[in-house]
Amino acid sequence: MTIHNEHPFLPDPEDRDEARRFRGRLASPVTIVTSGSGEARTALTVSSLMVVEGDQPQILMVVGPNSDLWDVAADTGRLIVHICRSVDTAKADIFAGLRPNPGGIFAGSDVSNSEWGPVLTDLADRAYCSLVDRTEMGYSGLFTATIDELELTSLGHPLVYFRGRYRELA
Repeated sequence: MTIHNEHPFLPDPEDRDEARRFRGRLASPVTIVTSGSGEARTALTVSSLMVVEGDQPQILMVVGPNSDLWDVAADTGRLIVHICRSVDTAKADIFAGLRPNPGGIFAGSDVSNSEWGPVLTDLADRAYCSLVDRTEMGYSGLFTATIDELELTSLGHPLVYFRGRYRELA
């Protein structure tokens, strides 16, 4: 086996999508979005999202149309957005499908149930949301969800994603 310093699946510079490269230069929050219940529960690490304030605040997020979250959230109409902290890189990798987790993605996590879906109890900053719309856009999809309830703490060290890596705010 040969160990390389470069990413084995990274396309050559001339083959990279310019819009994706632009998006990678925007620092993004790292969140884990959960939905469903029982055997149909699922979760996905999502970094491309924004909150729109107003009388009925909304969250817009980019979710892959081939992900389990795409279908489960559409079936239930509910989801929870959990904000990750700098200590949650391993958890973010597990829910992104980048790190194996024997027993499934929820194994080893403290999870409770709610009417919006699975609650990752160690991620205390969260938004409980109702899905309003989902739209496929090229290789991605856009969720629009209204925020029904919020739980907030004095989050001190959020995890962010910038240029293909997790970072913490200093």
